[in-house]
Amino acid sequence: MAMTLTTPNTLLGTLQPKGDTARLASNLVTVVLGTVLLTIAAKIQVPTWPVPVTLQSLAVAGLAAAFGARIGVATLALYILEGMAGLPVFAGAGAGAAYILGPTGGFIIGWLAMAYIIGRAADMGASRSFPKLFGAMILGNAFSFALGFIWLAAMAGSAGWIDQSNILGSAFAKAVQPFIVWDVLKMALAALSVVGGWQLIKSGKA
Repeated sequence: MAMTLTTPNTLLGTLQPKGDTARLASNLVTVVLGTVLLTIAAKIQVPTWPVPVTLQSLAVAGLAAAFGARIGVATLALYILEGMAGLPVFAGAGAGAAYILGPTGGFIIGWLAMAYIIGRAADMGASRSFPKLFGAMILGNAFSFALGFIWLAAMAGSAGWIDQSNILGSAFAKAVQPFIVWDVLKMALAALSVVGGWQLIKSGKA
């Protein structure tokens, strides 16, 4: 079981111990530590409404690319469950199921798809190539944006900040458009970091 959770094409798969039991323990610790990193990334933010600018999408992309699809998705799933259980892991002071049902809920849930897309690309060897990894990150991030936008549009009737005469345009202008450039830059930084990790491993073996 442990051997199927990662692949040698990921940084995690390359650096893990060889024994099955040790690998499983390493995977469990990695998932928990990954949620800690996501929490830290959530707290580093520019407070904008209704969706704050944080480093979370960078962390999601970097973790998924380094861990692969299964560990990446497991990390995001545990992070979301921690927040729904009331732990202060999300951006701001909010927590619990009510936070997930708020304006940012669609983006947070969308990170599961984002982690899978990026992690799957990494499992297939894309994490060694900046163009391939960056492309996968942009695609995964687009899925997160799409779900977040649909979520906002669906809850538009109860959102005072949305122009009810132009729901789709208002939701896009306030909760999606301002973050596009930010996230392109974050995806580039995440891709460079993971590809750089491979270069460090390569130089260490030389």
